[in-house]
Amino acid sequence: MLQPKKTKYRKAQKGKMKGLSSRGNQLSNGMFGIKALDSVFITSRQIEAARIAATRYMKREGQLWIKIFPDKPITKKPLEVRMGKGKGAPEYFVAVTKAGRVIFEVAGVPYSIAKEALRLAAQKLPVKTKFIVARDFEN
Repeated sequence: MLQPKKTKYRKAQKGKMKGLSSRGNQLSNGMFGIKALDSVFITSRQIEAARIAATRYMKREGQLWIKIFPDKPITKKPLEVRMGKGKGAPEYFVAVTKAGRVIFEVAGVPYSIAKEALRLAAQKLPVKTKFIVARDFEN
């Protein structure tokens, strides 16, 4: 019996993001947080926009922790440049975020303020998120 020939198509060597996050998937500092539900690259600009939105709503009360760091450079060649001549210069940096990873944590504010602040922050991110609460939190 003939089998179809297997061909290997590669993406632009950016890495695979399969599976769930094995680290950083629990709250460690705050009482409230948002967790990513998809795997995605989050740019440093998106993280900063989300941080500003959350702290502005909280009126700079409480504490906010950013649990991801953009340490992967994404390179790009200039427009209208021929093939070859090496790799392009770094264009921006991204944080590789797998599903289940905690992105932001908040403490020191009431439940309602934390939920709204993290909702505003989540709107700035390119990933679906879920609001999570620590197990030892009492209303």
